[in-house]
Amino acid sequence: MKTNNQTGRNYVIVIGIYMLAKAVLNMIIGGGFNLGDVIFAVIATAVMYSGLQYLNIAVAVLLALSVVTNMGYNLTHLPSTLIYLIEAVVDAGAVILLVMQKDIKEHFTNRYSEVSSLFRK
Repeated sequence: MKTNNQTGRNYVIVIGIYMLAKAVLNMIIGGGFNLGDVIFAVIATAVMYSGLQYLNIAVAVLLALSVVTNMGYNLTHLPSTLIYLIEAVVDAGAVILLVMQKDIKEHFTNRYSEVSSLFRK
């Protein structure tokens, strides 16, 4: 699949792997199976890999919403939620990278009108 910046794509792949690992870790810690988080992580990784315009912002917004909606609970239930606060910091870092890092921004410059050509080498 075509990319405009291989370094940016590599960053995106690492962020996607982190999101998947986080979903699995939360299932282990939480003691339950949450297929929604795993599906979100897989879909987010796939769409970020495509490099289509503005998908970095969409994933960043969803990650930021996750951080904001859970922050109150995580802060009021310390120290048992310390791992979730660490996740929130890493999520915030991923949001900043997705929105501000130049290589990642360059990776997300594929136009929707060119989707069919993205699959050619």
